[in-house]
Amino acid sequence: MGSLQYASVSAQQAANTTSASGGTNSTGGDSVSIVPNASTLANKAFAPNPLNAKVGDTVTWTNKDTTFHTVTSGTGPSDTTHGKQFDSGLSGPTALTTQGKTFSHKFMTAGEFPYFCQLHPTMVGKVVVK
Repeated sequence: MGSLQYASVSAQQAANTTSASGGTNSTGGDSVSIVPNASTLANKAFAPNPLNAKVGDTVTWTNKDTTFHTVTSGTGPSDTTHGKQFDSGLSGPTALTTQGKTFSHKFMTAGEFPYFCQLHPTMVGKVVVK
């Protein structure tokens, strides 16, 4: 069998609310993977799902898949509030356009924060902040 490539999410303490990087995040914390062919896997595209974090944690998504993905708050494109909490976007410095790019968001309030990929709306995940 060939080796699998993953995109991971880690929860960690950090100062920025939303940021982007061309490199990978190597610090510790909880992690979630976007598996290859994630666009066909719906709620199994992010594992584990949900990600549990604490108030003040920064969640960093790293695109290790070879496909362009987004991390957009909300339940899907028809959610009128989608992208209002956080959004890696379709362009610009936070877009997860290539393998190795990262997007981070600091969660300052407790709650459940669903998210999805704008390009593959069946890819859904959730961050639960306590």
